[in-house]
Amino acid sequence: MIDHVALDVRDLEASRRFYEQALRPLGYQVVTESEGFYGLGTQGRTRLGLRAGGPSGPVHFAFTSPDRRTVDAFHEAAIAVGGRDNGPPGIRTAYHENYYAAFVTDPDGNNVEALCEAPE
Repeated sequence: MIDHVALDVRDLEASRRFYEQALRPLGYQVVTESEGFYGLGTQGRTRLGLRAGGPSGPVHFAFTSPDRRTVDAFHEAAIAVGGRDNGPPGIRTAYHENYYAAFVTDPDGNNVEALCEAPE
């Protein structure tokens, strides 16, 4: 089980805006803030760290969603804040019959996914 991920990003403020809005449907918010760093997470715990620097990627990572409706909301929010569609919400039978996911590309070219594996 992964506890958290940290990404180096080109534009820290743009990445904060992107992830704050894109992950809001999943319950994420900024929980930690210091010079050159934002931590987003739930219940006061940082799960995604954003650091000024490089970019780290591109990388692919996925967030678990409690239901399909939240996957849809993630995709809509990420696109609204400037993310690029990299796979609209839908079933991905290549993984299994209940793998419902959506993919967006963040400002640094990372492939960000939200997924729900529960039956409809």
